[in-house]
Amino acid sequence: MSWETVIGLEVHAQLSTQSKIFSRSSTRFGAAPNTQASVVDMALPGTLPVMNHGAVERAICFGLAVGARVAERSIFARKNYFYPDLPKNYQISQFEHPIVIGGQLKFLLDDQEHVIRLTRAHLEEDAGKSLHEHFTGPHGESSSGIDLNRAGTPLLEIVSEPEMRSAAQAVAYARALHALVVWLGICDGNMQEGSFRVDANVSVRPRGQAEFGTRCEIKNFNSFRFLERAILHEARRQIELIEDGGTVIQETRLYDAELDETRSMRSKEDAHDYRYFPDPDLPPLVLSPEWIAAVRATMPELPASRQARFQAEFGLGAYDAAQLTMHRSTADYFESCAAGLPAGQAKQAANWILGELGAALNRADIGIAESPVPPDALAGLIRRITDGTISNKLAREVFTAMWSGECNGRADDIIAARGLQQITDSGAIETLVDQVLEAHPQIIEEYRAGKDKAFNSLVGQVMKAARGKANPQQVNTLLRQKLGG
Repeated sequence: MSWETVIGLEVHAQLSTQSKIFSRSSTRFGAAPNTQASVVDMALPGTLPVMNHGAVERAICFGLAVGARVAERSIFARKNYFYPDLPKNYQISQFEHPIVIGGQLKFLLDDQEHVIRLTRAHLEEDAGKSLHEHFTGPHGESSSGIDLNRAGTPLLEIVSEPEMRSAAQAVAYARALHALVVWLGICDGNMQEGSFRVDANVSVRPRGQAEFGTRCEIKNFNSFRFLERAILHEARRQIELIEDGGTVIQETRLYDAELDETRSMRSKEDAHDYRYFPDPDLPPLVLSPEWIAAVRATMPELPASRQARFQAEFGLGAYDAAQLTMHRSTADYFESCAAGLPAGQAKQAANWILGELGAALNRADIGIAESPVPPDALAGLIRRITDGTISNKLAREVFTAMWSGECNGRADDIIAARGLQQITDSGAIETLVDQVLEAHPQIIEEYRAGKDKAFNSLVGQVMKAARGKANPQQVNTLLRQKLGG
């Protein structure tokens, strides 16, 4: 039987506010356990939550970015369940009336555009964290601890429709969503610190069947690679279970990366299990049209708009424009670099940013904002290529020196200090060509016998004699003239 995988993702994006969603406690990562948990976060009697203005604005920003309806009236509810690191025994979230309704996310996979609809995005608070591994009690005994620093951290939970049909598509969607929230500045996207976590709902069904199969939820991914592996394993597990005569049970599962398998965690709750009801301590959240318009006015240019502008303004192809707008910092770098170049040279800037610079950033494991070669310096290097001062080959040598900080990282100073100016004098190049032809009669015979590689060998000999500084086009032209073709 042919099977189809059905996937929906729930993403928890930690909002980039300095304080928590209902208290003034800091959201700074890495503080000593329980040093950033106020009486509100710990739910001590007599305390009341107060809504964080910045968290609301970030939710509005996201809703506008994905073309959703931003609700002018939304309601906070209590989601009741017991867990050791949830001090109140309920979580303040939104249920029937979320702040963001609908919307869609577009992304590329294998050069094809995909569109996934969003169900909703709602505001909620995070729980604390239980510590089990390598934790000891006061007498050295194996124990568990609770860190409430995360309790009350503002989250935007973004729920997709179950429209993804492969692990690769799910990962592409998650990456695009991650890039968007970072682009907007509403989330730092640091997955290692838990700022962006993904839950995957996975089910399978016979291909062509309209009814969904029973889904299992796999919790808390902070790695796109593990997300893909877990979905692939879970779909395979469910198919094998059904084909062996078993039944998939709706449950929550965890992924073990070392064993590359999912295992049961608990039976999956439905909405009625949480006994949602409106939080009596928080009035409805009412957004005025003026507030929504003010947020819209402060939003950065969105990736799709910037991609289209790069194509129209700089003459870039769709692929280059898409690659440059995957991250806002890369788009900013490109635009700053292109501003320092004459018209028509932006394509070279794109090539260098996506090529040589991108490779150097990967090797150093740093972001483009931390590049030791700023955009104006890269523009200076590109100008020296286009005006014929240096060849592309020598430009790579200059770039390496710029990266290491030689001559304060300025291309002109490095070229002068190393004597790398390209030889463009036709007389000097002709002398070199004549010397090479005289020294290599055997290669000339091979060329005239029809061996094309022999010509490249002669070019290489001339460039070697010129220490790489001869203009390659002039070398090629003179060689062909001398060889009679």
